[in-house]
This record gives sequence, structure tokens and C-alpha cells, in this order.
Amino acid sequence: MEFEPVIGLEVHAQLKTDTKIFCSCSTSFGAPPNTHICPVCLGMPGMLPVLNKKVVDYTIKMAIATGCKVAETSRFARKNYFYPDLPKGYQISQYELPIAEAGHVDIEVDGDKSRIGLTRIHMEEDAGKLNHDPDRPVSMVDFNRTGVPLIEIVSEPDIRSPEQAGAYLRKLRSLVRYLGICDGNMEEGSFRCDANVSVRPRGDDSLGTRTEVKNLNSFRHVEKALHYEIRRQIGIIEEGGEVIQETRLWNDTAGRTNSMRGKEEAHDYRYFPDPDLLPLIIDNEWIDTIKKNLPELPGDKKTRFENNFQLPSYDADFLTSSKELADYFEACVKLFPQPKQVSNWVMGSLSALLNAEEKSIDESPVSAENLAGLLTLIDKDVISGKIAKTVFEEMAKTGSPPEKIVEEKGLVQVTDASAIEEVVDKVLSDSPDEVEAYKGGKKKLMGYFVGQVMKETKGKANPKMVNQIIGKKLDSRC
Repeated sequence: MEFEPVIGLEVHAQLKTDTKIFCSCSTSFGAPPNTHICPVCLGMPGMLPVLNKKVVDYTIKMAIATGCKVAETSRFARKNYFYPDLPKGYQISQYELPIAEAGHVDIEVDGDKSRIGLTRIHMEEDAGKLNHDPDRPVSMVDFNRTGVPLIEIVSEPDIRSPEQAGAYLRKLRSLVRYLGICDGNMEEGSFRCDANVSVRPRGDDSLGTRTEVKNLNSFRHVEKALHYEIRRQIGIIEEGGEVIQETRLWNDTAGRTNSMRGKEEAHDYRYFPDPDLLPLIIDNEWIDTIKKNLPELPGDKKTRFENNFQLPSYDADFLTSSKELADYFEACVKLFPQPKQVSNWVMGSLSALLNAEEKSIDESPVSAENLAGLLTLIDKDVISGKIAKTVFEEMAKTGSPPEKIVEEKGLVQVTDASAIEEVVDKVLSDSPDEVEAYKGGKKKLMGYFVGQVMKETKGKANPKMVNQIIGKKLDSRC
């Protein structure tokens, strides 16, 4: 029997506000434990929460960007459970009346486009963090994160492969970063995901028993964990067993999921409306104001790159994967208006450099101005493409402009025909066997001759002129 997975994702995005959702404590990351706390976020008796308006603004932004319907009336609820990092004994979230519902995110995997439905987006506060002592059976609680604002984005079970899950998460991360509402840092936990996964016979509309997988802090972990969990569940069914509804943790070291606890249902949390918070009323004027101030989103930017810059879909998709990368590309094109050449270098040499040094485009040692300057030198035949690679490497090391590097290292391209002809004559004279073989029909030896000339000139000779001169010299000998 052939099976297919059914996957839904719950994504928590930490909002980039200066203060927490219900108090004025700082949300900055990395402070000493328990220094960003107050009686409100610690849930002291008599302390009342006050909603941070910017949290609502940011949530509406995400709702509009994903085509959700923003509710005129929504309200907060108490989600009751006990855990040491939850000082109030409940988490303020939304349940029956979330702020946004019924949106979608469009993704593409290997040329296949899919639309992933969104069940809801709601606001909630984060819990604290447990720090486990590696040497003693002791855990310490840091409440700095308690009350940090989150949005939870809940997808429909429309995802059918780990690769689709990865594409969906990358698209969501791109959206929150474009909107400026979340930094998308999975390592610091400001963008994290839980996955619900089940399997069923292919073509069957029923839903199988699902498990929830937690501890997924990178796109790679999400895809690896889903592949493992799908195989595990199929194996259980094929052996005649039954999948148990439970919460499991991904162990990247072992490459497997491990059982954590039985899966909770909504009634286990005993949700009820928070009596300390009034219903939230959002009118059309509020929504329209936010809509007018939305930035250009990734899909719109990609379409513009394809139309205005005549870029292939693959290039446009890559370049708009982050706002910072798109801005870099446009800054470069503004100075060197040949988009495809800029795209080739950004997607090629620059991306390889950033990957090797594990840097983001914001940390690029090669500025957009310097890359544009390098491409201008190539276009004006000041340097060859081969020399350009050397100049690029030096720019990455020193940050110096390409013109200065070319001048200091004497890398200006040789375009003097007589000087190139002199080198060609020497190469042909030193290669009598190859010349005879070329005359005998081995035309591929042209590459050998060109390579030898470039070697003699240390890559400075104009390749086009080299090819032309060698061609004329060899034709005259045939």
C-alpha cells in the first residue's frame, strides 16, 4: 500500500517590539537572567495586563500579507497548564475568537506550485526558559522571555512532503522579515515551529492519527524530522500496529524522534476568556491605515524583478528571498544597469563567499558599490573575467574598491594587439606538435593555445582578442 503524509505546521514568530505584550519590560535578547521582569509579567497578585498596540499592528500586517480576514472583534483567553517556566500558571493567548483566520501562503517546490491554507493567526505571550545544569539534577528558570509577544500561525493540513514544509517555512520567514515584524532568527528561538504529521493511504480523504514533533530549530531539522516521522509511522502501520497520538521531540544527534508525552487536546487547557482584558475591536480605518503602509512583499517584488529587469523566474525568486538581498541587488543594478550580469555574480561568486564564511548579505565584505565597480571594469575591458575573480577575492579580504586593487597590482587588461600577437607567436612556436594536430583537424586544441597565451600574460590578455589573433595565425598555416 502506498502512503502519503498529511502535515500541518504551527509557527511561532516573536514580534520585534521594544517592550513585552502586556507590560513595559524590554524584549532584548541576551540579557542576564531575570533582569527584564516586573510584577505584571511575573503574574503577581493584583497586577493587570495592558495590551501593547504595536503587537496588534504587527499582527494585522501579517494577516493582510497572507490574505487572512481580520476579525472585527477578537479576545484573549487563558490557556491553563502547569510548567515551571509559566509563573502565572496560565498563558494569555487567543482561542475561540482569534484576530485573523482563513488566509493562505503560496509555495513552489521543484516547479510545482501549491497553496497552503492558514487556519488562523493569533497573538499570545511567550513563556520563560528553563536552563538545565549539566552537572547537577537542577534546572534554573529565566523569566526574561515571559510575556514577549508572539504570533502563532497555524496552517491547514495541506502540506504533503517535508520539502513543501521547508518551502512553506522559508516563505513565512521571508514574509515576517519583509514586514519588519520578526527577525526570523531560528537559533535564538524568535522563529520556531511545531509539526503535526500523520500518514494515510494515498487517495484516501480520511485523516490518520497524528503526532506533534517539537524541538525544530532549523529548516534542515524540520525536513529531517518529518522524513523520519513519516517513515516511522508507515513502519508501524505496515507491521499491523497503531500510531499513538503523542508529542515527540526531534533528536538531531540520533536522527530520530523520541516520545515526550501524550498529546494534549484543547479541553485539557481549560480555555476561558481572560477577565482582565477587554475584547479587542478593530475597525476598517485601522486596517486600511496599516494596508497603505505595507512594504512591497516578496511575491510582488519577484514579479517586478521578472518584468522590469527581464530576469528568469529562478533568479528573481532567489534574489527576493530576503529583503536585504533584494536591496543589495537593486543597489548594484542602479550603479551597473545590466541586471542579468549582476544576478549572475550575486547568485554565483557572492553567494559562494557568504556561504563559505557563514555570513548574511548584511555582513557581506563586498559592498554593492564595489561589486558594481568590478562589473564596470569588466564591461569596459579594463580587466578580464578571469582577473575579475582575483580582484573579487581581494575585495572580500580587504574591502578595497576594485579600481584601487587593479591599479596597485597592475592587473589592467592587455588590449595592445601587437603585444598579444607577440605572445601568440611564441606559444605557437613552442607548440609545433599541437599546431600540426590542429592543422590535422583537432580544432579543440584552440582552447589549449588560448590557455597558454593567458598563462603567459598572467590572465591579463583580452580573451576576445587572443581568440581572434590565434584563429588568424592558425588559419594562415592550414
